[in-house]
Amino acid sequence: MTDATQGNRNWLDAVKPYVEKAPLAAFFLGVSSGFPFAMIGATLTTRLAQDGIDKRAVTAFTLAFLVYNLKWLWAWIVDGVRLPVIGRLGQRVSWLLVAGVFVIAAVVNLALVDPTTSLAQTAYAAILVGVAGATYDIVIDAYRIEILKPRQLGIGSGMSQYGWRIGSVAAGSLALVLAARIGWHGAYLACAVFALPAMLTGLLLGEPERHREPVARRGFDEVWASIAGPLAEFFRRRGALLVLLFILLHKIGDTLANLTFRLLFDDMGYSNDEIAIYDVGMGFWAYLAGIFIGGILYARLGMKRSVLLSLVLMCISNFSFAALAALGKSNWGMAGAIGFENFASGIGGVTVVAYFSALCDLRFTASQYALISAAASIVGRFLTGTTAGALIERFGYVDFYLFTTALAVPGILLFWLMMRAGLIDASVGTAATETTAQPAA
Repeated sequence: MTDATQGNRNWLDAVKPYVEKAPLAAFFLGVSSGFPFAMIGATLTTRLAQDGIDKRAVTAFTLAFLVYNLKWLWAWIVDGVRLPVIGRLGQRVSWLLVAGVFVIAAVVNLALVDPTTSLAQTAYAAILVGVAGATYDIVIDAYRIEILKPRQLGIGSGMSQYGWRIGSVAAGSLALVLAARIGWHGAYLACAVFALPAMLTGLLLGEPERHREPVARRGFDEVWASIAGPLAEFFRRRGALLVLLFILLHKIGDTLANLTFRLLFDDMGYSNDEIAIYDVGMGFWAYLAGIFIGGILYARLGMKRSVLLSLVLMCISNFSFAALAALGKSNWGMAGAIGFENFASGIGGVTVVAYFSALCDLRFTASQYALISAAASIVGRFLTGTTAGALIERFGYVDFYLFTTALAVPGILLFWLMMRAGLIDASVGTAATETTAQPAA
């Protein structure tokens, strides 16, 4: 059994990977991964709310996130299609550059639309950012997993989450500050610069050592094999259906709650500056603390116990927002709820992401992780985009967040049962065991 699943009793070994090259690179990859999400998440929610758009229309915009849940449909292209000319830089590096340029173009396009003039055009622009961001994520996640050694998966996932949070928070904060001074158009244009860190990281580090070069595909049968192969390999594993069920269930409550926070803050009368200080600022530092502790917990406790602990903490964090909604406007109450939620999410971001990374077979890194990460939040995002606003208007924020707390319980119970049945150890792929990629087959 590997350290990835069993843990390590040495404190020094648990902390050491934080200063190694590959985990540090994962940080910069995460910065670029996080910012497109922020552009169509809380930032766009705030923009639409301040423009007087109806709550149901605002939450419906979160359906743009569903594009992220469909990225597995084209992830095989990133795994198997070699780009002309620029492909000489390497499969992963060339796709990093192309996807990065795509993201910049999409964010610029979103900057130029006006929600008050054409809500439909704004929706199309948001979806385009989602497509670009999802494609960037496919490449970034594959690159991250392949540059990390099995022993670095926990810390590397933590550093990636550090970067993701900093990228999303920095972009969101910059957008809020600039929007109050130069308008939303200029704010979005300025944020496009956050696409650059991942592109530069790829150019500096080059191709990952564990990357397997794509096999040339000729004819329909071989192309279909490249699409179906990653899925078939996953479902041949023991307990694959239960693992998939956990992936689908574990984050329903968290996703449903998380994408409605800005609506709560707006209705409670918080200003942009207060949101920036307490939501963005307090949340930022709490999340960083959670990530650091999560990396150590993963290394010390091992995959199974650390993931279970993080699931329980994320469930409790939803309850804290029910308490905040019942309390009413309170800066200290907001700081406490945001602080605990981000601390728990930081721990979960390390442990759960590391587990999902460990599930990948190095022959299909981009395709399998795209499928896993897409499945992880699709139910919550769909519910958020279709019902969250209506549920809030009908039942109020207190009952809504109590409902999201209850939705987190099935995922906890299922993971515990999987632990007892030995399915966690059985489910990991070669990303958690092999230090170098196997030859292409």
